[in-house]
Order: sequence, then structure tokens, then C-alpha cells
Amino acid sequence: MEIRPTAGDSSWFVHDRFGLFITWGLYSLGARREWLRMEEKIPTDVYRQRYFNHFDPDLYDPCAWADAAADAGMKYFVITTKHHEGFCMWDTQHTDFKVTHTPARRDLILPAVDAFRNRGLRVGFYYSLIDWDHPHYRYDAHYGPWHDPADRERLNATRDQSKYAQYIRDQVTELLTRYGGIDMMWFDFSYPYVDGKNHNDWQSQQLYDLVRRLQPHVLINDRLDLPDGWDFKTPEKTRPREWVAVNGQQVVWEACHPFSVTWGYNRDEGNWKSTEQLVQMLIDSVSKGGNLLLNVGPTARGEFDQRAMDRLRGIGRWMRHHSRSIYGCTQAPQEYPTPEDCRLTWNPQTRRLYAHVLAWPFKDLYLDGLAGKVEYAQILNDASELKMLGPVSDYDKQRQSLTLQLPTVKPDVAVPVVELFLK
Repeated sequence: MEIRPTAGDSSWFVHDRFGLFITWGLYSLGARREWLRMEEKIPTDVYRQRYFNHFDPDLYDPCAWADAAADAGMKYFVITTKHHEGFCMWDTQHTDFKVTHTPARRDLILPAVDAFRNRGLRVGFYYSLIDWDHPHYRYDAHYGPWHDPADRERLNATRDQSKYAQYIRDQVTELLTRYGGIDMMWFDFSYPYVDGKNHNDWQSQQLYDLVRRLQPHVLINDRLDLPDGWDFKTPEKTRPREWVAVNGQQVVWEACHPFSVTWGYNRDEGNWKSTEQLVQMLIDSVSKGGNLLLNVGPTARGEFDQRAMDRLRGIGRWMRHHSRSIYGCTQAPQEYPTPEDCRLTWNPQTRRLYAHVLAWPFKDLYLDGLAGKVEYAQILNDASELKMLGPVSDYDKQRQSLTLQLPTVKPDVAVPVVELFLK
């Protein structure tokens, strides 16, 4: 199936496959989810007094962040510039609700961009279309701190959404002209149902055209509510069952997931995915032609907490020995059926097929359709040879099965990988 072409440059994206999401803002002080202002209906003046006046990430070391991401095998990062709360992490000229007016008193985006670039990672900016602080952002019944209709009507009486749309364009212009070449704009998000926000509210076509004019190569995600104004799809907190398609056409896509349940730092949240689960999620995405963007919510002092660091180090241990089953790989051709309890990835340049064994079998791994097609087979983490047998039964002959004889004991890695060199 032909893949939908992208207006931005997706060549690096479909090769690198693995990125870091960073969700960071004033809500990190609350340490109980990035939506706390809406969920707790906190008024603007109270929110500013409580968090804006106390934001001082004195332990912020973007080089340490970049090292952690690079050592985990990540090849790009997407950092919050403005979340739904409206707080800006750079020295924007269009609002006073910005980091340089907090005790931090400095732009936090530039040092991150420099640090990650120095470690060879590409740069993406997250920018929320929603803004609960801006004086011309019109509140609605779906997403915002005020749910009472009378309150909304009162607050919206003097608000002009078109002025807010211009504000978005002014800020995006800053982001795309101050920090050099940017690889991705990750907008969040439209909700085009009754009384919600759609492309008209954001003036999305003008915004899309602006991005294309300023940096034509930039990848743009799919949350502007434009039928064609996007390069890649962003399934969130879900694992697609197959290559994501739109109108029957496969598309470039990226699944985004937090390590736990929430995106912003949550001190007390305990549902953290294990390293093995996270590795399996990465494998699963690539096996279906997609990417994985894993999220860290830094603390208010500017650190990745120990839970996040443990996962990043664990993923890095696996990627050190298995990254070539990820980078440059994609979904395997249909002629190679996926073995039981496995995921396949395929590198079309090297003609190598990778079987990621999610449940280690006893002795034999059966690979249908591959009899006579494999030159050599090995376990990837230590490059140890695997003995190959042709079809040994009528059942195997019908399916042209290649049988690999595996060691009894599972290799001591999160997910073992068998590397197959095709003839």
C-alpha cells in the first residue's frame, strides 16, 4: 500500500522512530497532573499567585536531560513551549505570563534546544492551541476552568477569539525564527463538536500556511482540525492494531504515551509502565510502520525524577544491543507472517528481518514462509548463531517453515531479538 506523502520532511522521522516528549510548566509545582487548573476550577489570579510566583527550577540541567534521552536511544525530542494553562516557557514578547517574569528569570527553551542538538537529537516544539490565561481566549463547555454557563458568559463578554488566533500566529512566528531549524511543530488540540473549538477558532489554515512559509520542511501533526493540513497522525495512549490509515491509505504516524498515566509531573501517581512494557510498545509501533514518543514530566525543580530515569536507563540497556531492529525499520512485508508471540520489523536497506520474541518458547521458533530464504540467523544481543532447520514435517512443508533452534534459557534482556539475514 502506498504511504500518504508528507509536505514536511519525514525521511528522518520514519528512520529514527523513537523520541522524547517533555511536558513541563507551572503545573509541575502542583505535582498532580497538568490539567489541575481545569479540574480544580482555579481562577486566574489564584493560579498566578500560587504557581507563577514560585516557579524556580534551580536544578534544571538540560544537558543531563539530553544525555538521558540520547543514552536511551531517542533521536528527537518535543518540548512544551506553552501548555493549556497558557504559561510560556520562553521570553515571548506577546504576554507577561512567561518564564522570564517568574523567579526562574530565563528562557528555558533555548538551553534545551542547544543541549539536545549537541547530543544529535532533532528538535520539536509542543504548542497548545488552548489557553486558559489569555484575555481573548473564549471559554467553552468542554475544556476550561469554568463549567458554569453564567460564568462563561460573563467571562466571554469582552473576548475576541480572532485576536487570540493572531496571538497564536505571533508566538509561533517567534518559535520558528529564534531557535534555528526546527524539525517538528506538535500542536494540541482541536475538539470540533458542538460548542467546541475547531479550525475556524484557531484560524488553522493561516497558521498552517505560516509554518510552511517560515520553515517549509517542518513536520506538522494532525490536531489543527484541517482535513489535509498535517503530516502525521498522533494516536494518544493507545496501541494501534495495524498501520494507521486514512481513507484506505497508510500514513506516517506516531503513538504518544506517558511513562505513567499523566503527562505532567505527578508525585503520587503509581501506575508506571515497566521497562519491558515500554520496550514492547516501541517494538509494536515500529512493527506497524510507526514511531513512539515517550513522555517525561520534569519536577518543578527541573529534574527527571528517579522513576523516569530508571525507565530511560532500562530502555537504553536494551537499545544498546537492539537498536538496529528499530532504526531504519518498518513493518515486515506481508509475505513474512508474524510468528506466534512475536513482532517483526524489517530493514529494507539491509534486507534483514527481526523477530522480537515477546514470550520465549521452548527450543524452537517457527518462521512460516522463510524456508530457503535465510542466509544466517543469530540472537542480536550477543550475535550468537542459531541453528536453522528446513521443514521437518508435512505441516511445516505446507507453510514453508524455517525452524530456529533456540537456547532453553531466555537471554537476559527485556525482549530478545532474532536477526535474520535474508538471501
